[in-house]
Amino acid sequence: MLDMENNRIRDKISQYRPEPLGGQRRFSVFLPLIDIDGETHILFEKRSQTVSQPGETSFPGGAVEEGETYEEAAIRETVEELNVKESQIDIYGEIDYIATHTHVIYCFAGELKNCTLKSLQPNKEVESLFTIPLDYFLTHQPEYHYVDLIMEHKEDFPFELISNGDKYRWTTRKQGIPFYRLEGQYLWGFTAQFTHRFIDIITDRQTTEIKGEQI
Repeated sequence: MLDMENNRIRDKISQYRPEPLGGQRRFSVFLPLIDIDGETHILFEKRSQTVSQPGETSFPGGAVEEGETYEEAAIRETVEELNVKESQIDIYGEIDYIATHTHVIYCFAGELKNCTLKSLQPNKEVESLFTIPLDYFLTHQPEYHYVDLIMEHKEDFPFELISNGDKYRWTTRKQGIPFYRLEGQYLWGFTAQFTHRFIDIITDRQTTEIKGEQI
């Protein structure tokens, strides 16, 4: 009987697809390279006033729908937001993902083919598009500025259920937020973080900034 139970457990675990603990919302984005007059650029979106975080810079992407893989979500959102065909999206692969207590965001990098910046007609979620030459990011590092993330508790927090009670030493975190100084545009936060990591990967550089540091 024990072997039967262990085999049942083995089957369950071997077939299970792991997800981050905590019930975070799942998102996926596409970091698109595009040819501009024979030079490789990275394409960015400026979010319209009809969506969350209006005016911010982002990559094409959005929430992962039920039954959809992260890659499928990135492709679908890019097709919808840029009004391109799926055949115009050449996924090279996946880079590191971001996981917070509220979001998990995957990022796929690749090429937008057979189009120009002028030919792209984004949907209403996108206010405008702009590109930055890849060479700029190869020669400019982002600035990292820091915020402190501090644990706060409600009055009914059950301190009696943990060791040392209300004297428990909670860990705080210092979070580094990257910023690129661009003329007339904003590039910071998650989009800047993906951009920085992409450049580190293609240049075989070690990550030059710790994204979160326990203190």
